[in-house]
Amino acid sequence: MGKAIRLYGSLFFVDKFIDGRDAIPCVSGNFVRRRNTLRFLQMLSGDAKYCVSTWHQIINMKKIVVLTGAGISAESGLKTFRDSDGLWEGYNIEEVATPEAWRRNPALVQDFYNMRRKAVLEASPNAAHYALASLEEKYDVTIITQNIDDLHERAGSTNVVHLHGIITRSQSSKNPNLTYPVEGWEIKMDEVCELGSPLRAHVVWFGEAVPMIETAAQICAEAELFILVGSSLAVYPAAGLVHYVPQNTPKYIIDPRIPQLHQDKSFIKIEEKATVGVPQLINELLITD
Repeated sequence: MGKAIRLYGSLFFVDKFIDGRDAIPCVSGNFVRRRNTLRFLQMLSGDAKYCVSTWHQIINMKKIVVLTGAGISAESGLKTFRDSDGLWEGYNIEEVATPEAWRRNPALVQDFYNMRRKAVLEASPNAAHYALASLEEKYDVTIITQNIDDLHERAGSTNVVHLHGIITRSQSSKNPNLTYPVEGWEIKMDEVCELGSPLRAHVVWFGEAVPMIETAAQICAEAELFILVGSSLAVYPAAGLVHYVPQNTPKYIIDPRIPQLHQDKSFIKIEEKATVGVPQLINELLITD
């Protein structure tokens, strides 16, 4: 039997080499022993051509890109419409998360986001947030998040791209490039920007452009390891970012309910909630030498 290596808490037996480097076998019928339980190894596609994901590649990666979705924040107690049949705190998104809703009933929309901001400020980062922040000890890490909270930053992550804005800032209702920090949890209806227009939450509503999507796509295109956490990949254009990740880049998805992926065969699936799966994977990456 070949040399044993450990990745994500599992023991892999290396029995062949590619270009003189140890390769993780990924052929049908291989098993791994993890926590005294035999589990079928479903890495990549099972096709020999994908076996070029090598141990050498894993231990020499420098740039890690992480895309996070609602699932990671939900474990800090922040509710999302993903898990409540399309409703967000009892509201249809059309009532509170569109430009039309703001024009129709700005007071309702303002109050809705004030309550969400209050909940964010009362929430704390969880083990998954802290684990991702710890990756910066060893890697060049960029987190792209679909979430509007600041939990990644409070956990210590220093390079976070917010696709859909961040609720702890306000923005001009006339010029979205004019943004301001919110003092406390409330934006009052009589607060205005320097142009005299009312302030609203600095979030991207359904039907609005996502200004950071091109930046995020470029970041994904440069990923040497890609991790997808807690996202159902139901919201576009964010869901399309996975297609920008290079084909030979190792990719992980961590979620208790793995969504259907067009690149399904190239993802290593970790069917765990974020607070379990993320720390386990990050621990393996940090102890690799």
